Amino acid sequence: MHIPDGFLTLPVALISLAISSVFIALSIRKIRNENLLTSDRISILTSLSAGIFVAQMIAWPLPGGTSLHLVGGGLAGIVMGPWLGIITMSLVLLIQCLLFHDGGITAIGANILSMGIISVLTGYTIYRLLRRFTKHFIAGVIAGWLSLTSAGIVSGTILGASWSSYLPIYIMGVWHIALGIIEGMITGSVISYLNVKAKNVLRW
Repeated sequence: MHIPDGFLTLPVALISLAISSVFIALSIRKIRNENLLTSDRISILTSLSAGIFVAQMIAWPLPGGTSLHLVGGGLAGIVMGPWLGIITMSLVLLIQCLLFHDGGITAIGANILSMGIISVLTGYTIYRLLRRFTKHFIAGVIAGWLSLTSAGIVSGTILGASWSSYLPIYIMGVWHIALGIIEGMITGSVISYLNVKAKNVLRW
């Protein structure tokens, strides 16, 4: 899903970067004002970031210059909350871009928008809505599935806006709907385990 350099027009790249920058600035402000970055959450953040980093490095190429892989944004949003989740994913994506050239520097705003913002907020919101009516595992499965699917569709939309084509949306949407099932199962399993073993982790 990491978009490389040269695949986005300048206006699309700049608009994506502007939107991502606003969300990152808002997240930092929320974290500071609400004192969310406690010592116990720092340890969780580092462990979660490492796991997401490794999961994202296993990728399968897709037509159109991007790739198919697990994202972990929904899990980050559910475990860390939306604001810390956005910062966690943004740091992972920035390190991947700068050190491993996994995703282009000119496309960093687009990649953060799809995987670090849309994925996080979708997973967090869906989980919060569903957990009142169903088990944590089911809520996590659906949240994880929709978080990856939404990220793929947004990434395809960004590519499509640059190419004036709907094809990337279809390609990214269909493949990530399928892979989203796996991400959903992983998300649901982790959330179910944390709810049993460490309930305080899921308190925002």
